[in-house]
Amino acid sequence: MPILRSDRFPAVLLLAAAAAGLLVANLPIGAGVIEASHLHLAIPGTPIDLSIAHWISDGLLAIFFFGVAVELQYELTTGELSSVRKAIQPAIAAAGGVIVPVLIFLAIAGGDPATRDGWPIPTATDIAFALGVLAVFGRGLPSTVRVFLLALAIIDDIVGIVFIAVLFANDIDLGLFAIALVLVVVFGALSRIDTEARAARVAVVVLMTIVAVVAWALVLESGVHATIAGVLLGLAVRQNAGMRTRHVLEPWINGAILPLFAFAAALVAIPQVSLAELSPALWAIVIALPVGKVIGIALFGWLGMRIRPRGSAPHVHFLDLLAAGTLGGVGFTVSLLLANLAYASDAAIRDEAILGVLGGSLIALVLSALFVSLRARHYRVVAAAS
Repeated sequence: MPILRSDRFPAVLLLAAAAAGLLVANLPIGAGVIEASHLHLAIPGTPIDLSIAHWISDGLLAIFFFGVAVELQYELTTGELSSVRKAIQPAIAAAGGVIVPVLIFLAIAGGDPATRDGWPIPTATDIAFALGVLAVFGRGLPSTVRVFLLALAIIDDIVGIVFIAVLFANDIDLGLFAIALVLVVVFGALSRIDTEARAARVAVVVLMTIVAVVAWALVLESGVHATIAGVLLGLAVRQNAGMRTRHVLEPWINGAILPLFAFAAALVAIPQVSLAELSPALWAIVIALPVGKVIGIALFGWLGMRIRPRGSAPHVHFLDLLAAGTLGGVGFTVSLLLANLAYASDAAIRDEAILGVLGGSLIALVLSALFVSLRARHYRVVAAAS
C-alpha cells in the first residue's frame, strides 16, 4: 500500500495508536487491557515464554530494527554517512543531541538512585515522525535540510542501538550469543546466493527465515536484548537483498508493528497524584527531549559548521539547525523502548517515564511543526522573489 510507504501517514498512525493506548488505559476497561497485555504466551518445547507486551517489544520490534539496520548499512556504505566528510557535521550535531539531553536529565533526576538510570531515554530521535513533519510542513525547504536531518536521525539510531546492546544486557550467556553470531554469518552468506531457479530462491528465503528466527531466539535467551538480533541480521544481509526485504516489510512495519508497539507502550494509567508527587524522571524527560535536543543539536551543529572540512556538505543555516533540533526532540519509538528497559524493575516510575516521553515528544512535535513551517515559508518567499 503506497500510503504506508509515505512519510506522512505512518507518523499520523503512530501518534493515533499512542493516543488510543493512553485513552484505553484510563477508561474503566483499562485495568483489564493492561492485565491482558501481561498474559504469557510460551512456545512449547522451548524456554521462550514472553508476555504479549514483550512479544511486541522483543519480537515484532526486532523486525523494525532489522529495517533500521538495513538502512544504516546503506547509509554507511553508499549513502549520507559513507565518508567522514559527509558524516562529520550531522555526527557533531547528533553528539550534542545526546550529551545535552543527558546532562539535563541528570541535573533534574540524577540525584535519585531510583530514577538516574533513565538518562538514555531522551537521547533518541524518531525518524518516522521527523520525516512526517517535514513532509507535512516542510514544502519549500532545501534538500540539504532533509539530508542533514536524515543523517542526524540515523546517527541517533546508532546511539540508541548501542545503548540497548550495552546498557540493558543481563547475565549474558556468551555461548548462546556466540552461536547466534554464527547464525548471523550464515544468514549473510545465504543472502549472497545467486540462483535463477524460482524453487531454489524460495528455498533460500525459507532457510534464511528459519536461521533468522533461531538467531533471534538465541539472542533473547543469551541475555542481550532481542531487538539486537534484528540489528545484526540487517547489517549482515547483502545490501540489495536487504533493501528488497525492507521494501516488502515497510508497510507491515509502518502499518502494524510500530502502531501496535505504540499502543502497547502507551497503556499507562495516569497517576492520580499532585504534580509535586510525580517522579523526577517524568519532568526530566519532558524537559530534556524538546529543550535538550534543540540546544544540543543547534549548538553543536553550529560548531560543526565552523570546523567542517573544506569541500564537505553545504552550509546549514543556524535557524535550520533549530528546526532540526525541534524535530530531534520527538523521541517516541526508541525512547519508549528505552523507558521500558531502564525502569523494567519499577512499574510506577516506568509508567511516569512513558508519560514523560509522550509529553516531551508532543511538545517537540508542536514546536517542530511551527519552526519547520516558518523556515519553509521563508524559503518559498525567497524562491518567489528570485
